[in-house]
Amino acid sequence: MGEMSEVGRLILLGAPLGNPADASARLREVLISADVVAAEDTRRLTRLARDLDLTVGGRIVSYFEGNEERRTPELVEAILAGYVVALVTDGGMPSVSDPGYRLVRATLDVGAPVTVAPGPSAVTTALAVSGLPCDRFCFEGFLPRTPGGRRSRLRALAAEERTLVFFEAPHRIAATLTDLADTFGADRPAALCRELTKTYEEVLRRPLGELATWATEGDPRGEITLVVAGAPVIVAERPDDETLRAAVAEREAAGRSRRDAITDVATEYALRRRDVYTIVHS
Repeated sequence: MGEMSEVGRLILLGAPLGNPADASARLREVLISADVVAAEDTRRLTRLARDLDLTVGGRIVSYFEGNEERRTPELVEAILAGYVVALVTDGGMPSVSDPGYRLVRATLDVGAPVTVAPGPSAVTTALAVSGLPCDRFCFEGFLPRTPGGRRSRLRALAAEERTLVFFEAPHRIAATLTDLADTFGADRPAALCRELTKTYEEVLRRPLGELATWATEGDPRGEITLVVAGAPVIVAERPDDETLRAAVAEREAAGRSRRDAITDVATEYALRRRDVYTIVHS
């Protein structure tokens, strides 16, 4: 252990997805200076440190899905004792479909500070390279593993207009793409990003139906991030004035005030309330 600070803290480290050259200067600094480094895979951390030509200065402990419930109290205790604890996963940001949320929540619950050394994220990296709209997006992480659960979740997402980002295991990607094509439509644009920033990086920008065929006939390997275009926005056709007046009258007959009926009709047809008001009173 290094010298204790007056107030311990947790630092989340954004680790390279594959290429060590993406490591930030702050990541290097924290790995050297932290009292404790909790790693999803200690072997991967050792390899990263070797690639970066640095020595991890503090005690290295494992922190992964199988032991995070048991290890979280130990790390919080170290933080409360004044130590700096750094958390690093195999790649990307802790807590984003990786271990970390439990420790962040527990640290905040005891009033200790949490900070972050920002770094790579497979979510934003895949979005940027996908060629699909990324001004608004929805991250779904891993879909349910069972076929029924997966299809149910996809049906709930079929009308989502934002670009969608998923993580998926290579042995399930063919079934997932097939379900996506069946639920969203085979022509929905998508991008399959495999092994991002690594030697065999591959980005396939094709409709879901073509990606499903590719995955079924091939043997996809490596870490996969899937970006799928949102549902097309359907703009209701503007009805004529008489239809608008009838729609307002129908709502009034059902008990809505004229003001509320006009607002309802304006919202339904994406019109300005003022315009509908004018039509009703003309």
